[in-house]
Amino acid sequence: MINTFLRENRCSSATRKALRVPTSSRAWLSKTYSTMREDNSFSTGCGSDLIQKSASTCDDEKCSSRNVEYTPEIEKKYVHRVYDAIAPHFSSTRFAKWPKVATFLKTLPPGSLILDAGCGNGKYLGLNPDCYFIGCDISAPLIKICADREHEVLVADAVNLPYRTCFGDAAISIAVLHHLSTENRRKRAIEELVRVVKKGGLVLITVWAVEQEDRSLLTKWTPLAPKYVEEWVGPGSPRVRSPSSLMLESIPETDDSSVQSMREVTVNIAAEPEKTQNLNHCGEDEALASRQEKNIKDQQEYFVPWHLPYHRAEVSGASMTALASGLAKKDDKKGAVVYNRYYHVFGEGELERLVSGMDNIIVVDRFYDKSNWCIILEKTC
Repeated sequence: MINTFLRENRCSSATRKALRVPTSSRAWLSKTYSTMREDNSFSTGCGSDLIQKSASTCDDEKCSSRNVEYTPEIEKKYVHRVYDAIAPHFSSTRFAKWPKVATFLKTLPPGSLILDAGCGNGKYLGLNPDCYFIGCDISAPLIKICADREHEVLVADAVNLPYRTCFGDAAISIAVLHHLSTENRRKRAIEELVRVVKKGGLVLITVWAVEQEDRSLLTKWTPLAPKYVEEWVGPGSPRVRSPSSLMLESIPETDDSSVQSMREVTVNIAAEPEKTQNLNHCGEDEALASRQEKNIKDQQEYFVPWHLPYHRAEVSGASMTALASGLAKKDDKKGAVVYNRYYHVFGEGELERLVSGMDNIIVVDRFYDKSNWCIILEKTC
């Protein structure tokens, strides 16, 4: 049934709803893709009509494709593992629909097939009752939440979407690309969104902006020095560090809105936070504030904390494992297990630059909405 449905380019909304994937198929898909995502490779066996395996025409292209599809350690540890651990609590906080995303989905023609790449807990799936939705996400626990809500979903990676070319009428990527740690992977994710929609299909992408409306939020995020990001994004990473190098998990996350949390992350400052505070007391407030403002302006790589309340953390042993491994830490003052999530926040014009070299799309709209940069693309061929 599933292959018959997936071979169809167009069918009525009623027909699509009649061909819903049974629960057993959803379970099989989630299990299958959970296993596949470990090395980001997709077999061409059962379900090959659904699975799009990248085909390159030369060795250089194959090598480049593999490098982009390889999941960097920083994403595995500070995106995949974190969202797997916090999925139920994260889902409980994700129910409000962004008005402009809702407007986009509600204005699509009836019977449209909409692909949600990075669907999370599925809050946008089924938003337009006249359209058919299929969602995917890298987090198996989030996909399970979606499946329990009777959504059509599967586990898959945003840089290697498991759909045939020209499959959907529209695609959305809401707050996903900022979790990808290299420009090539972010660009590849956009190319995949464009690939899987038909000619004339629309793609909506939203990402967190570095230009936050509430600038105080930046004081609650931990900036990553470029050298730490570089060590964690390459194949085979993390690379061997010298004894003096600072491990990512030892960079302190803080909710303190003091000057210290606005610091440039360097080994010396991380090791001697008191020194930064003392400088303020020595009459260097103005110079330090100027440096901090420049650092904030130029900084785009952050750890953003997620506070999982103790009573939530007790539901699963995942938090105990995370604490033991250093992935998370306790905050007894707040009564929470604190996880750090990796973000690359986007600057103005960055989305447009990523799509500027793509000759099969036009930019229909671009806008700033609630501390997010957003873009709507139309596939032209």
